[in-house]
Amino acid sequence: MIKVWFMLVLFSFPNAPSVKYNGYIYATEGDCEFARYEIQESYNNKSEEYKAVTKVDSYCVEFESFPLTVLNKINLGV
Repeated sequence: MIKVWFMLVLFSFPNAPSVKYNGYIYATEGDCEFARYEIQESYNNKSEEYKAVTKVDSYCVEFESFPLTVLNKINLGV
């Protein structure tokens, strides 16, 4: 098993039947937190009209995983 970081991004819209989400995997906590910061900054830079009808939040969660070949390619620069 390896440790990975999962970034969960949650989106809420008025009258939507549920919360929407996206998930991303990162090899390090620093990479995850940096991506989380960029998503939050992008949201903060949106217009007030956009923010009035869209709410965004994100979390980085440590997760034990089986080895992921995609992370090996990213870490090796392949």
